[in-house]
Amino acid sequence: MVQNSRPPDIPKPAVIVISSHVVRGSVGNRAAVFALEVLGHDVWAVPTITLPWHPGHGKATRIIASGDRFSALMDDLAAAPWISQVGGILSGYLGDPSQVPAIARLVNRIKAENDDVIYACDPVIGDANGLYVNKLTAAAIRDQLLPIADLITPNRFELAWLADLPPFSSNEGILRAADALGCPLTLITSAFSLMRNATGNILLSPKSAMLAEHTLVDHPPNGSGDLTAALLLGGILQNSSLDKVLQKTTSSVFEILARAHQRSADELMLETDTNSLTRPMAMVQMRNLHWKSRDCDPQAARDHLS
Repeated sequence: MVQNSRPPDIPKPAVIVISSHVVRGSVGNRAAVFALEVLGHDVWAVPTITLPWHPGHGKATRIIASGDRFSALMDDLAAAPWISQVGGILSGYLGDPSQVPAIARLVNRIKAENDDVIYACDPVIGDANGLYVNKLTAAAIRDQLLPIADLITPNRFELAWLADLPPFSSNEGILRAADALGCPLTLITSAFSLMRNATGNILLSPKSAMLAEHTLVDHPPNGSGDLTAALLLGGILQNSSLDKVLQKTTSSVFEILARAHQRSADELMLETDTNSLTRPMAMVQMRNLHWKSRDCDPQAARDHLS
C-alpha cells in the first residue's frame, strides 16, 4: 500500500531506517534519521556500514557487520514487542549483498502482521559515473527488494541500471522504465527539467505522473537522495496527498542544498536548517505529465514483477 489510513490524532508511526552511518556528515542514516525525527517519528536506526565520512571526502575505513550478525539483528527487530508501532521501513545504502535477504525477511514479517506498513527502497547503487556498489549488491537489491517495495526512489542512472537500459534522453523513457518495474509508487530524482538550468523529481503512481522542478545547485553536498527518500516516506505516512508530498519534499531538499551552497558547506547542514524540513519556503514548479499510467492496484503491480 502507498497510502496510510492512520488517523491524524494518534502518535506518528515509528520508522525503521536501514542505511549507512557516517561519523561526520549528513548522508545515509545521518540524513534520513534526523529528518524523520524532526517530522515527529520515532526512528529505529540500523547501520549497514560505518564510515568516518562520505568516501567522496577521501580515504574512509569501512566497518561492516558480518552477514550472520546482521541477519540475527534483523530477526531480533522482527520479533520486537514494539513492532506494532512501526508504520514505515526505509532501506538505503547497503554494505554487502548478504544484507539483502535479511532485510527482505524483516519487511515480509512486519508486513505479514500489518499490511499498512509502507516499505520504501532507496536503491543507492550508483550515479552518472556508474555503479559504486558491487554488482552482486545491486542485483540483489533489484531482484529481492524492489519486488516487495511499496515505494522506490532511484535516480535516473540507477533506474536505467535496474531496468537494464542505456542512459535516458527524455522523461518519456524514464516513465516507461519506471512503469515497467511495476512498483506501486516510484520517485525518480535527477529527471529532466522543462526549465533551463534546472532538474526535477518525477513521482509516478498508478493514477498520475507529476514533475517537480527547481534550479540546479552547483556542486551540491552529498546526501540529497537519502534526504529525499526519508521526507517522501514521512509525507506519505502523514496522509498528505501525493502532489503535496512531492512539492514539499522537493522544496525542502532544494532549500537545504541551496543554503549549504551559499555557506560553502561540504555537508548538508540539517541541524541549522530544521525549518526547511518542516516549513520550506523555496518555490518549485509543479507539472502534471501526460502519461497513461498502469490501471492496477499495488498487488497487481508486484505480481507484474514476479
